[in-house]
Amino acid sequence: MSRQKQKFNIVSLGCARNLVDSEVMAGLLQKNDYQIVQQPEDADIVLVNTCGFIGPAKEESIETILEVSRLKEEGKVKKLVVAGCLSQRYPDELARELPEVDLFIGTGEVPRIGEILREHDANSIPRKYIGLPNYLYDHTTPRLRSTPSYTTFLKVSEGCDHKCAFCIIPQLRGPHRSRSIESVVSEATALGQNGVKEINLIAQDLTAYGRDRKDGTTLHALLREMAQVEGIHWIRLLYAYPNFLDHALLDVIRESDKICKYVDIPLQHVSKSLLQRMRRGKSGSAVREAVDRLRAAIPGLTLRTSLIVGFPGETEADFAELLDFVEATQFDRLGVFKYSAEEGTAAARLAETVPEEEKERRWQEIMELQSSISRKKNEALIGSIQRVMIDEVDHGSERLSGRTQAHAPEVDGVVYVDGYDVIDEEADGPRGGEMIDVKIHAALDYDLIGEKLHA
Repeated sequence: MSRQKQKFNIVSLGCARNLVDSEVMAGLLQKNDYQIVQQPEDADIVLVNTCGFIGPAKEESIETILEVSRLKEEGKVKKLVVAGCLSQRYPDELARELPEVDLFIGTGEVPRIGEILREHDANSIPRKYIGLPNYLYDHTTPRLRSTPSYTTFLKVSEGCDHKCAFCIIPQLRGPHRSRSIESVVSEATALGQNGVKEINLIAQDLTAYGRDRKDGTTLHALLREMAQVEGIHWIRLLYAYPNFLDHALLDVIRESDKICKYVDIPLQHVSKSLLQRMRRGKSGSAVREAVDRLRAAIPGLTLRTSLIVGFPGETEADFAELLDFVEATQFDRLGVFKYSAEEGTAAARLAETVPEEEKERRWQEIMELQSSISRKKNEALIGSIQRVMIDEVDHGSERLSGRTQAHAPEVDGVVYVDGYDVIDEEADGPRGGEMIDVKIHAALDYDLIGEKLHA
């Protein structure tokens, strides 16, 4: 008689890159005869894939671990496994402070998840599996996707070689290493054959893709190949570092109908002195030039960026320069982080810290400015016709929601589509992943509202 399959649940925290790791672990566990369940309380094994990037992310990870540990105390969960960046960063401290956790697994141990669980079942020791972070999955790796069937994230490389003063990622994820074009295209082809319409390319540094391979592999060559994959409608670039925005890359983004005119480029700041302290490798004028070059090369570009306020030494003049930059640049999408001092980073040793209340004020001021910019941009779309991919059918209202090419999943706003009787689940109407033309008739700060354009 075969043994009963152990049931597992994965709670994935943090970024989309972490989500892909969770999906790979789920695929590997399923291949190793474990059974996935959707709720932690229904699982024998709960794996919390943590984020350890900045303070708030670490707090969320710890709170989630404690929530699952309560399920274990109640007898609903037999084994609690903590994986990901927090385990990689603090293995000894976590093992000491969280005795209720059975296993701590680092970022480099993803491919060994099944082997580690079996070994732990056999002897219950050791508790920590933290090796060098040099793992990189490929198209042959089992992966159990958790996103809707028509959209997914595809990780083309892992790790980072930059030395940004505020960032712990290179220590948690290792050096930059890229998959081959053949591997990425093979995965994209399989995804297209399985109904995926939207691929969001992710990496710690997307524009550095291929440089480590030293065989001529480039991001623009990858994009040209991916644009030929059948079934894929949208290819979006996320997390593109400001360096290496060469003409060949900009040309392929502009020329291909499948590549979204959308670039997420984390600029962090514009003040020359702050960029130097951050070790960003670009001056304020180079940051401005990068924005101008992108917009000139790609008409209709949706430009998203991330900024940091409250970095050590940021003066009121530095912040005013940043605020003026946001006002002048009119970013389509913008996220702001309040600086978090992270031990092990160069910035943690810097003096001239900014008080927390001042960080909050500066964060609020930029977000209020961006809110007004976003609303003006949305209002300019009233009367236009937008191609929308339906994401959600709300069977409690007469409204659908979806996204245009200009809306990345999870991080941007949405387009609400009125005029459907979706209270009736049997009613004829769009389903998730279907693409429709929508005429925009109203705008909110970050969202749009429209109606389907009828023939």
